[in-house]
Amino acid sequence: MGASGNSSKKQRLDKVLSHIGAGSRSEIRKQAKQGLITVNGTVVKDSGIHVDPNQDVIEIGGQRFTYREHIYLMMNKPPGVLSATEDRRDRTVIDLLDQEYAHFEPFPVGRLDKDTVGLLLLTNDGKLAHELLSPRKHVPKTYEATVEGEVDAADVAAFAAGVELEDGYVTLPAQLTILSRERGSKVISQISLTITEGKFHQVKRMFQAVGKKVVFLKRVSMGGLKLDESLPQGACRELTAEELRLLDAGREG
Repeated sequence: MGASGNSSKKQRLDKVLSHIGAGSRSEIRKQAKQGLITVNGTVVKDSGIHVDPNQDVIEIGGQRFTYREHIYLMMNKPPGVLSATEDRRDRTVIDLLDQEYAHFEPFPVGRLDKDTVGLLLLTNDGKLAHELLSPRKHVPKTYEATVEGEVDAADVAAFAAGVELEDGYVTLPAQLTILSRERGSKVISQISLTITEGKFHQVKRMFQAVGKKVVFLKRVSMGGLKLDESLPQGACRELTAEELRLLDAGREG
């Protein structure tokens, strides 16, 4: 990219630093006046100057700040938390974020029900979110569930053909795998299910359609991205470069 391309990316220094969580604009202005901010090794006392965040080396008190426009986070969503950016009554997944991520203003890509756990992607990259959620893309999502009732070969065949929900909608073909069954006072089945759409309460409604009830639901993958099982519930981390590549590969399908 030539110099003209770089010049178009210039932004105010205080805007760049506030975006990456270095402080409020007034705090940054104060730090600049105190001579604490350098750009490419030169002290800058005017926080309103324009810099190229992708090229210039920006430091505050000797600490280097790296500019990032977008952030990509994997969360292991706990139960009882909403997949939303804000809610007046309940805690949301945004409330669980560390401050170092919150200032990027990420949002959940799609939603998991309040009582559903597992993989949730959060980002401030609207283009990526749109592509992953587009019905035309048929991005696969895999869940593991505990189901009351005996899930059998007839259910596997029904899900593969598409089941009719209570509102008359017929789902796209889904891949149902029976992992195990326990027979006690009730038959409990452990299953894995991959769907390529995301209707409201879809997994629960699909099992209702065959006379069974989901009592625990966990999302384990979305596109090429798999839940890091070492990530505690309620915790999140940034995606690795390889995970981002897998996510990109998944959204192209």
